[in-house]
Amino acid sequence: MRTIGALPKSVLILEFFGMVILALALLSLNHTLTLPAPFNTSLAEIVMIFIGVLLMLPAAVVLMWRIAQRLAPQLMTRTPDSSSRSDRDKPHDSNH
Repeated sequence: MRTIGALPKSVLILEFFGMVILALALLSLNHTLTLPAPFNTSLAEIVMIFIGVLLMLPAAVVLMWRIAQRLAPQLMTRTPDSSSRSDRDKPHDSNH
Protein backbone atom coordinates (compact mmCIF):
# COMPACT_ATOMS: atom_id res chain seq x y z
CA MET A 1 0.00 0.00 0.00
CA ARG A 2 1.37 3.40 -0.97
CA THR A 3 1.85 6.02 1.67
CA ILE A 4 0.22 9.41 1.41
CA GLY A 5 3.53 11.26 1.23
CA ALA A 6 5.03 9.28 -1.66
CA LEU A 7 4.97 11.64 -4.64
CA PRO A 8 5.70 10.91 -8.31
CA LYS A 9 9.16 11.92 -9.56
CA SER A 10 7.80 14.60 -11.89
CA VAL A 11 6.00 16.29 -9.00
CA LEU A 12 9.13 16.08 -6.85
CA ILE A 13 11.20 17.69 -9.61
CA LEU A 14 8.71 20.54 -9.91
CA GLU A 15 8.73 20.95 -6.13
CA PHE A 16 12.54 21.09 -6.10
CA PHE A 17 12.74 23.73 -8.86
CA GLY A 18 10.01 25.74 -7.14
CA MET A 19 11.94 25.73 -3.87
CA VAL A 20 15.18 26.73 -5.61
CA ILE A 21 13.54 29.62 -7.46
CA LEU A 22 11.76 30.75 -4.31
CA ALA A 23 14.99 30.61 -2.30
CA LEU A 24 16.87 32.59 -4.97
CA ALA A 25 14.14 35.22 -5.05
CA LEU A 26 14.08 35.59 -1.28
CA LEU A 27 17.88 35.74 -1.01
CA SER A 28 17.90 38.38 -3.72
CA LEU A 29 15.17 40.38 -1.98
CA ASN A 30 17.21 40.42 1.24
CA HIS A 31 20.32 41.53 -0.72
CA THR A 32 22.19 38.43 0.45
CA LEU A 33 22.69 37.23 -3.11
CA THR A 34 23.25 39.36 -6.20
CA LEU A 35 21.66 37.89 -9.29
CA PRO A 36 22.59 38.78 -12.90
CA ALA A 37 21.13 41.96 -14.40
CA PRO A 38 17.82 40.68 -15.85
CA PHE A 39 16.93 38.91 -12.59
CA ASN A 40 18.03 41.69 -10.24
CA THR A 41 15.02 43.96 -10.72
CA SER A 42 12.16 44.05 -8.24
CA LEU A 43 9.67 42.96 -10.91
CA ALA A 44 11.78 39.91 -11.75
CA GLU A 45 12.01 39.00 -8.06
CA ILE A 46 8.24 39.18 -7.64
CA VAL A 47 7.74 37.08 -10.78
CA MET A 48 10.25 34.54 -9.43
CA ILE A 49 8.27 34.30 -6.19
CA PHE A 50 5.04 33.62 -8.08
CA ILE A 51 6.73 31.07 -10.36
CA GLY A 52 8.25 29.32 -7.34
CA VAL A 53 4.89 29.06 -5.61
CA LEU A 54 3.17 27.88 -8.81
CA LEU A 55 5.78 25.15 -9.27
CA MET A 56 5.12 23.96 -5.72
CA LEU A 57 1.33 23.74 -6.16
CA PRO A 58 1.20 20.33 -7.96
CA ALA A 59 2.69 18.63 -4.90
CA ALA A 60 0.02 20.19 -2.70
CA VAL A 61 -2.72 19.11 -5.11
CA VAL A 62 -1.42 15.52 -5.23
CA LEU A 63 -1.20 15.36 -1.44
CA MET A 64 -4.71 16.76 -1.00
CA TRP A 65 -6.07 14.31 -3.60
CA ARG A 66 -4.50 11.33 -1.82
CA ILE A 67 -5.74 12.50 1.57
CA ALA A 68 -9.25 12.88 0.14
CA GLN A 69 -9.05 9.38 -1.33
CA ARG A 70 -7.92 7.98 1.99
CA LEU A 71 -10.56 9.79 4.06
CA ALA A 72 -13.55 9.35 1.77
CA PRO A 73 -13.06 6.46 -0.65
CA GLN A 74 -16.80 6.30 -1.39
CA LEU A 75 -16.65 9.76 -2.95
CA MET A 76 -13.70 8.90 -5.17
CA THR A 77 -14.84 5.58 -6.66
CA ARG A 78 -16.79 5.51 -9.89
CA THR A 79 -19.76 3.17 -9.75
CA PRO A 80 -22.57 2.84 -12.24
CA ASP A 81 -25.43 5.07 -11.21
CA SER A 82 -28.46 2.91 -10.45
CA SER A 83 -30.79 5.88 -10.09
CA SER A 84 -30.69 6.51 -13.84
CA ARG A 85 -32.58 3.31 -14.58
CA SER A 86 -36.35 3.31 -14.45
CA ASP A 87 -38.20 1.51 -11.68
CA ARG A 88 -39.30 -1.24 -14.07
CA ASP A 89 -35.72 -2.05 -15.04
CA LYS A 90 -34.50 -2.36 -11.45
CA PRO A 91 -34.31 -5.92 -10.14
CA HIS A 92 -36.99 -6.68 -7.58
CA ASP A 93 -38.29 -9.92 -6.18
CA SER A 94 -41.81 -9.05 -7.24
CA ASN A 95 -40.70 -8.50 -10.85
CA HIS A 96 -40.92 -11.97 -12.43
